[in-house]
Amino acid sequence: MLSVIVAQFLSAFGDNALLFATLALLKAQFYPDWSQPVLQMVFVGAYILFAPFVGQIADSFAKGRVMMVANGLKLAGAAGICLGVNPFVGYTLVGIGAAAYSPAKYGILGELTTGDKLVKANGLMEASTIAAILLGSVAGGVLADWHVIAALVACALAYAGAVAANLVIPKLVAARPGQSWRLSAMTRSFFCACVVLWRNGETRFSLVGTGLFWGAGVTLRFLLVLWVPVALGIKDNATPTYLNAMVAVGIVVGAGAAAKLVTLETVSRCMPAGILIGVVVAIFSLQHALLPAYALLLLIGMLGGFFVVPLNALLQERGKKSVGAGNAIAVQNLGENSAMRFMLGRSSLAVRGGVPPVARGFGG
Repeated sequence: MLSVIVAQFLSAFGDNALLFATLALLKAQFYPDWSQPVLQMVFVGAYILFAPFVGQIADSFAKGRVMMVANGLKLAGAAGICLGVNPFVGYTLVGIGAAAYSPAKYGILGELTTGDKLVKANGLMEASTIAAILLGSVAGGVLADWHVIAALVACALAYAGAVAANLVIPKLVAARPGQSWRLSAMTRSFFCACVVLWRNGETRFSLVGTGLFWGAGVTLRFLLVLWVPVALGIKDNATPTYLNAMVAVGIVVGAGAAAKLVTLETVSRCMPAGILIGVVVAIFSLQHALLPAYALLLLIGMLGGFFVVPLNALLQERGKKSVGAGNAIAVQNLGENSAMRFMLGRSSLAVRGGVPPVARGFGG
């Protein structure tokens, strides 16, 4: 289990440091502001395009080895950006690696733990992920202020470390070997899994809840990059990363609380937290001082962690029994990343249309 957590930490560290390093590269190369949400759109586009296939890949091979190959793709993308490849092309390759990685990293939890222990395992996974988001976001922004290429090299080294950690993960038996590799059969199987999960009330609730949460979350991340100069008058790369880090700290706290207070039988307890997130985001968008902004983002993160961790565990447990853990996570990724792409598209159009960042905080 430790090797899984270490690999996840390094991989997530690289993801988040690379995002802010690449955003700094776009600024240094004078790309327009609306290109920043588009960068994330090409990343999540890989999740959507490969969703019918990555779940079966995760279930057909040892998940630790799938994670290793996926991190290798991320390493290739980051190295390419370092060497002058178009940042959108390199970031797309990282997105393909991330799309393949996600079903394996969450699916392996269901093979190592079961029942209520799965909620705790998800809490540990989310805590390591958020710690990586915290450190990776700050490292990416701070290093990019110093030297953009140094920040990109640090990302590549993090991915290399993740590949090494994946080698230590025990080789588990494939969950569902022997499936058809014809594209038509894989696509049909995936959409059958979508139907099965959607018809179940518990898994439908999980899919909708996590999709809305991460769609709003990734939009907030980019909103902060554009909101800070307007609302706070601060134009460096580091301040938005510090603000994003407060969300990460809050999610760690919320995930820990969920692991102690919520079980698979009491998932409905997380509902009020999900509702309150939207209220607090609206209040946050009106702020013009740094300290209240930090406090509100911490609260948003706490509510988010308490909301999303039980939903992840619920989907993994129910999905493992019906369509396979890998397919369940792939379906979840399709929903989450479709929501992200839609909301990022709206954000990019809003930037091009001159809508102020404060108005976008209300969903405008």
